[in-house]
Amino acid sequence: MSDILDLTAAALGEKIGAREISSVEATTAYLDRIEKLNGSINAYVTVEKEEALKRAKEIDEKIAAGELKSPLAGVPVAVKDNMCIKGSRTSCSSKILSNFYPTFSSTAVEKLLDAGAVVLGRTNMDEFAMGSTSETSYYGATKNPWDLDRVPGGSSGGSAAAVAADMCATSLGSDTGGSIRQPASFCGVAGIKPTYGRVSRYGLIAYGSSLDQIGPIGKDVRDCALVLETIAGHDKKDSTSVDREDTDFTSALVNDVKGLKIGVPRDYFAEGIDPEVKENVLDAAKKLREMGAEVEEFDLGMVEYAIPAYYVIACAEASSNLERFDGVKYGYRTKEYTDLHNMYKKTRSEGFGPEVKRRIMLGSFVLSSGYYDAYYVKALRVKALIKKAFDDAFSKYDIILGPVAPTTALKIGESLSDPIKMYLGDIYTVSVNLAGLPGISVPCGYDKKGMPIGLQLLGQTFNEKTIIRAAYAFEQTFQAKKPEGLN
Repeated sequence: MSDILDLTAAALGEKIGAREISSVEATTAYLDRIEKLNGSINAYVTVEKEEALKRAKEIDEKIAAGELKSPLAGVPVAVKDNMCIKGSRTSCSSKILSNFYPTFSSTAVEKLLDAGAVVLGRTNMDEFAMGSTSETSYYGATKNPWDLDRVPGGSSGGSAAAVAADMCATSLGSDTGGSIRQPASFCGVAGIKPTYGRVSRYGLIAYGSSLDQIGPIGKDVRDCALVLETIAGHDKKDSTSVDREDTDFTSALVNDVKGLKIGVPRDYFAEGIDPEVKENVLDAAKKLREMGAEVEEFDLGMVEYAIPAYYVIACAEASSNLERFDGVKYGYRTKEYTDLHNMYKKTRSEGFGPEVKRRIMLGSFVLSSGYYDAYYVKALRVKALIKKAFDDAFSKYDIILGPVAPTTALKIGESLSDPIKMYLGDIYTVSVNLAGLPGISVPCGYDKKGMPIGLQLLGQTFNEKTIIRAAYAFEQTFQAKKPEGLN
């Protein structure tokens, strides 16, 4: 069984397709692993054992009959708890949706299912994707498989931890301000945040509608490219999805960076960055230069304004998106109330956690009369300036290289008591969402405590292939490790 768990999703898919391994065998191996480890890691909030085994059996029959030849057919996957799956509890790891069973599935999940993937369950996350540590979940904190006293990052911490601990072959996460890349970095796996509009957001329970993107987390770059290739594409049910033909991302898996121009922002390495993170990321830049890429430092600008602009815009959109959770049509409703308004107040007070309430209040404040122009409109102007700064940079460079986070994974409880500290941990990731750019995180080193360090590569809009190519080439030079002590 351990041989199955060691395989990447792509390699496992090949073996299932060649009928060397059955989907039932692979699914059973992963379910056994989940049963063994989930009590300590808490990566899953829902495990759908019977449904997964039933589907695996059906997929095996289709493969045997020659009806299904997708590279992901029969591969066990996990889905973040904010993507609707018909008939499967989708709670956003919040009390207010703890009894919500959607009547439809998100398009990204539908595409995975059409490809024959087997969904094992729903992964834990920061409540409504609001957080950078996966500690704000109603179901308790997810632990980092590398050190159970540390956070796995957030908000897709459950998805990243599940991949790192071999509790699924690959997973789906969502990225609003770094929520795929940062947990991928903290957990020592790969993760891609696609260009805004590349993957349909239909069926994704919204946090910040202009920022959210669904993307893959995998054991390596090939797995991420394969999953992104499967879920990308235009969707008439999502007005923000873009119709493009260039979705053959696995064609970019080429071990060659000769001629690529890579810019390294000086702003990213000034103050606040851990020396070990800085050293490993700059070593990665040096390796890419040795492989034939042109690498030079430059001043990006606008970096210091990214965090305030992001949190004003994201919280404003969150306060609007979360208005619908009021205890009327679906979700949790308080048991005792006197009238309609009292029911609204008590339901939302009891149903939402502290971080969600904080962001709703901040968002409502910046949208209120008298403050709208001073904060929200100003943040939108800053967003446009950040996009222009990136456009200027991409007129000279193919890729921008930097760290994913200023530190490695923090101790549990370390930043939850200081929200500003948690927000500042997103300094290298949020501007990518504000500008709608694609970004990838791959492991590039380990600190003296053995915790993973992530390398972030950013591309111009719809230029995922370039960052996949560079990440894949770098990956060939780096010997990634796996968490120890979990067996």
